[in-house]
Amino acid sequence: MMIDKNNILIHEFMGLEVEIAKSTCRNLIGKKGRIVNETRNTIEIEGKGKTKIIPKRSSTFRFYLPGGESVDVEGRLVEYNPEDRPKRLMKYVKKVG
Repeated sequence: MMIDKNNILIHEFMGLEVEIAKSTCRNLIGKKGRIVNETRNTIEIEGKGKTKIIPKRSSTFRFYLPGGESVDVEGRLVEYNPEDRPKRLMKYVKKVG
């Protein structure tokens, strides 16, 4: 299955380019990089030779998809362990897709 804006919630985030579109922590807004790790509560991005751990709950992520489009996702919607996210969120993908 090709990753797109309709199924982003259930896909693997590792390797995707991301930007912090919104955050309660103002100094994180605008940070960009490639996702190198994900936990239940955080996404770790690498950009400009540095890694930064971003809390999911307080951030909105702008994912840049391989097809050239971008999609904003509120972090609280994906606040699951990466391996649990697909089975927990599949019901939302079926409604959208």
